[in-house]
Amino acid sequence: MKRRVVITGAGVISSLGNSLETFWQSIKEGRCGIDHVTKFDTSQYPTKVAAEIRDFEPTDFIDKKEAKRMDVYTQYAMAAAKMAVQQAGFDLEKLDRERAGVIIGSGIGGIRTLEEQHMVMLEKGPGRVSPFFIPMMIANMASGRIAMEYGFMGFNECVVTACATGNNAIGDSFKVIQRGDADVVITGGAEAAITPLSFAGFCAQKAMSVNENPKEACRPFDKDRDGFVMGEGAGMLVLEELDHALNRGADIIAEIVGYGCTCDAYHITAPHPEGAGGIKCLQNAIKDAGIRPEEVGYINAHGTSTPLNDPAETKVIKKVFGEHAYSLCVSSTKSMTGHLLGAAGAVEAIITAMALKEGFIPPTINLKNPDPDCDLDYVPNTGRKRDIKYAVSNALGFGGHNSAIVFARFPG
Repeated sequence: MKRRVVITGAGVISSLGNSLETFWQSIKEGRCGIDHVTKFDTSQYPTKVAAEIRDFEPTDFIDKKEAKRMDVYTQYAMAAAKMAVQQAGFDLEKLDRERAGVIIGSGIGGIRTLEEQHMVMLEKGPGRVSPFFIPMMIANMASGRIAMEYGFMGFNECVVTACATGNNAIGDSFKVIQRGDADVVITGGAEAAITPLSFAGFCAQKAMSVNENPKEACRPFDKDRDGFVMGEGAGMLVLEELDHALNRGADIIAEIVGYGCTCDAYHITAPHPEGAGGIKCLQNAIKDAGIRPEEVGYINAHGTSTPLNDPAETKVIKKVFGEHAYSLCVSSTKSMTGHLLGAAGAVEAIITAMALKEGFIPPTINLKNPDPDCDLDYVPNTGRKRDIKYAVSNALGFGGHNSAIVFARFPG
């Protein structure tokens, strides 16, 4: 019999707030965390907006000396993990830390450190490059640092699958617990890629919106969409085996019941035109959950606000769910948070879990002129109350990565 896996803690660092409560309230109210970029001069860039974090103080969560030895993405991860562990309410002295693990991903990792240290080398020479450069930059350091913080000696790894990273990290953690290799896993994604070089790369690719009105730039499923809007931050969850959680009286946010993971094997950036990999991914996740497609009530879509993604994802949903697709609530919360790249799936997993717990479907804001190729119920502009039993969070990534997680209301 498969072990059951539940969520007992969650933490968020985002442009919409640096606590789960503030973040979730902002999502319910349809607030937009996107504004003009302040971290660097964008006068030479076609894109001038992003979902920046502007009120984060790392020493609120991390020792000052250690914070200086971390890239910002690791700081975000540490802060969100501390919130999640605090909510989970562990007695760490009683926890078997050899059966506690950490699986955290980042799509890009410490790119800010990379840029800064490259400039140091060019201006001052190789002898002035920081000895902490490599351990600050590498993408696995968030999972390593969090394991050190709590003494978690079990399963530990870093997932890097572009914008599917957060989902894959959570899905892998779910399977690690389900098969009996751990009882507790801290999991999620972190990203801090609003930097000059990262922005230049995405601009060169013509992937980001050039709409200079920040509150309307990200408009998933709208015919006037023109690209994604970058965000930054972290989403962390504590996953726990059900009996382990119940035996210590933990409060349970939601249950994870299914996971699917495939690859388009088609193109480095574009989705498969017929959605082949995405279709199989969703089908696998639903099959893994042991439910029928018509039992799903909500999908938190990848919904990037790009010309290619939104109609392709709509096509996938219609193929998998048939006529039920038109009864589903589908929303893209990236319209509010921006696209957090490797952290997107983790933040959206938290949103999906909270939607189940509270019976509230978050909106897709800025949906004013629907694309005729996007003809589902995207919960436009205003969220709504609806009790649902099962929900799916969908994520896609450059390289053709597809991942989907099925969540269940707890108790069901």
